Amino acid sequence: MKTDLKSLTKEELEAVLLEKGEKKYRAAQLYDWMHRHLADSFEQMGNLPKSLREKLSEDSEYTCLQTERLQQSALDGTRKYLFALKDGQMIESVWMPYHHGNSVCISSQAGCRMGCKFCASGIGGLIRNLSAAEMLDQIYRIQKDTGERVSNVVVMGTGEPLDNYEYLLRFLRLLTDENGLHISQRNVTVSTCGLVERIRALAEEKLAITLALSLHAPTDEKRKEIMPIAYKYSIRQIIDAVTEYGQTTGRRVTFEYSLIAGFNDSDEDAAKLSALAKEAGAHINLIPVNPVTEAGFSAPIRKEAEAFAKKLEKNRVNVTIRRTIGADIDAACGQLRRKYREESS
Repeated sequence: MKTDLKSLTKEELEAVLLEKGEKKYRAAQLYDWMHRHLADSFEQMGNLPKSLREKLSEDSEYTCLQTERLQQSALDGTRKYLFALKDGQMIESVWMPYHHGNSVCISSQAGCRMGCKFCASGIGGLIRNLSAAEMLDQIYRIQKDTGERVSNVVVMGTGEPLDNYEYLLRFLRLLTDENGLHISQRNVTVSTCGLVERIRALAEEKLAITLALSLHAPTDEKRKEIMPIAYKYSIRQIIDAVTEYGQTTGRRVTFEYSLIAGFNDSDEDAAKLSALAKEAGAHINLIPVNPVTEAGFSAPIRKEAEAFAKKLEKNRVNVTIRRTIGADIDAACGQLRRKYREESS
C-alpha cells in the first residue's frame, strides 16, 4: 500500500524520506509544497530533485481532489464544490465569504451512517471514511480556486466527524500546524450528533476547537423521531458529556438546532431547550431546516424563527439564527452530491 504523504506529520515525513536515503531537510521542503504552496503535483515542486520527485510518484500517494462540479450563489457569493475522490466517490464542501473572514465547511465521510431524517447526507448510508489528506485538500483546493485565505473551518458537511475519529484528529493537527496553513484551533468547529464516548475522548485531547452538538430536539422522544442515534444515547448522557467537554477544555459548546415547523418549535420545546443550554453553558444556533423531499419537513417562516429565538433569550440563553446562504445552489449537506448521483444513474 502506497504512503499517503499529505496525511503525514512533518516528523513522519522526515522518517519516510530518511528511509529512502534522502536528506532530512527534503521533508521540510516537501511539507512546505504540500501544506503552504498547496502544490497540485510533485512536478510543481521545483526545488526537489527530479530523481526524488520520480521516486515519490512511483511509491507514494499524493492526494489532490478534482473539482467535478462548482456552483456559485448569485445571492451571496457562496460556492458549493463537488469533489471527486481517487476511487470515484463524491464529496461536498462549501466556501462562505463573511465580513469577518472566509469559512469553509468540509465533509469528513463519503456518505453517513447516522440516518438523521432531515439531512440528505445519510441517504444511501456510509460508503467510507475520508483520510486526513482528503479532508485537508478540500480546504486547499478551495483556497487555490478562490485565491483567498481560509480563516475558519467547520467540519459539518457530509458525515459524522467523530465516527471518523482517528483521521479527524490527524486532520486537526495538520490543519493547525504552524508549518502548514496554521489555522487557529479556536477558528475550527467540529460537529457531532452525540457520540458520547468520542466526545469524552476528544475532551481529553485538550484542543481549543469548538464542539457543536447537533441536538435538534429537546426530548428523547422527539429526538428518536428524527435521529436514530437517540436510541443509543439519551439526551441526559449527551448533555453530561458536552458539559464535561466544556469544563475540561474551557471552550463553550454550541447546540445546533434545526427548526422544523410544527415539530420542535413550541413554547414547551423552547423551555426545555433553554434548560439544557443553561446546564451545558451552551450557545444555541437555530437553523431553519433545509427541505428534504423524503422527510416532508418544512422550515418555519423567518418571523416564527425569530419568535422562537426571543423565547430562548427571555430565558437568558445566547442564541443566533443562522443566516440562510447558498439557497439557490443546493448548499445544504448532501444535496449537490445526491443530485449528481441521481443525474448519473
